[in-house]
Amino acid sequence: MYVGRFVVVAPTVGAYRVSSRSFPNRAASERDERVTVGPTPDAPETDNPYIAYNCLRRTDRGAVLGNGSHVDPIAEKLTLGYPARDALATGLLALDFERDDYDTPRIAGIVGAPGTATDDPEQTALIGIVRRDALLVETVTEPTLVATYERDHPEPFELSAADAADAARAVYDHRFEHAVCAAGVAVTDEGFETAVVN
Repeated sequence: MYVGRFVVVAPTVGAYRVSSRSFPNRAASERDERVTVGPTPDAPETDNPYIAYNCLRRTDRGAVLGNGSHVDPIAEKLTLGYPARDALATGLLALDFERDDYDTPRIAGIVGAPGTATDDPEQTALIGIVRRDALLVETVTEPTLVATYERDHPEPFELSAADAADAARAVYDHRFEHAVCAAGVAVTDEGFETAVVN
């Protein structure tokens, strides 16, 4: 089954995978506090604005994963102190679905966000999607997936990874078709760790 790009999040671990039939010549690279998806040196030239972006950004209030340029404003709003739910919903709504031939939804998740109640020190996770017909944002306590196609409503997902490398590998190796690259993130005592699989 081809589901396109997808995000899986849980309170302390998450992952993002690029699956693509049209632009398979891409790779994920770690730099600074982010993971960037971009064309490989042998990729054909294109003017498609949706194939290169930060797919993961770490902040001191959560790590954001997603399939496009909306990842950056969500991370910036988290850094400014927005509640995680508001940062996710605002970023998705502001950029809306992609204006391509498929009206591709934008998907995103936040791992390791502060608890939603002021007296709750536990971390939480949120997941969201903006499609042509809906904006959905949910707080989740178990691994949850949302994808650009077919699985475009948050649903449970089996992810037993304990660290970023395992999370990235698990989603990259998942049975969904046309894997290109993946990024994983996990909460650590020092903040967040990230990993990529190409």
